[in-house]
Amino acid sequence: QVQLVESGGGLVQAGGSLRLSCAASGPFSFYRMGWFRQAPGKERDFVAAISWSGDNPYYANSVKGRFTISRDNSKKAVYLQMNSLKPEDTAVYYCACRPGPYGASYSTNDYDYWGQGTQVTVSS
Repeated sequence: QVQLVESGGGLVQAGGSLRLSCAASGPFSFYRMGWFRQAPGKERDFVAAISWSGDNPYYANSVKGRFTISRDNSKKAVYLQMNSLKPEDTAVYYCACRPGPYGASYSTNDYDYWGQGTQVTVSS
């Protein structure tokens, strides 16, 4: 069983920055990891993903150039640095993973475990 614990959400003004963290616990050494977000009344959308090795990060067009995903395998952790935040970035952000040496993926179907979510609110 894998558990994901997110942290780092909060309230920030437009143009500000936040850094989300997600730590995985479980018996596996490598994970495909990604970030998704869900605004009220909307579907859960892909934000960013990273392969088990840290190569080839993948971003949604809406965050490309503003967000950076990274990972530390020694800590089984993934991070999302969010800069130049906009009010439309307001959502609950979820960390997700699939154990194993997999590449990055934007599909929710390619992840097996999800965190509880952390709220990010960007005021205008």
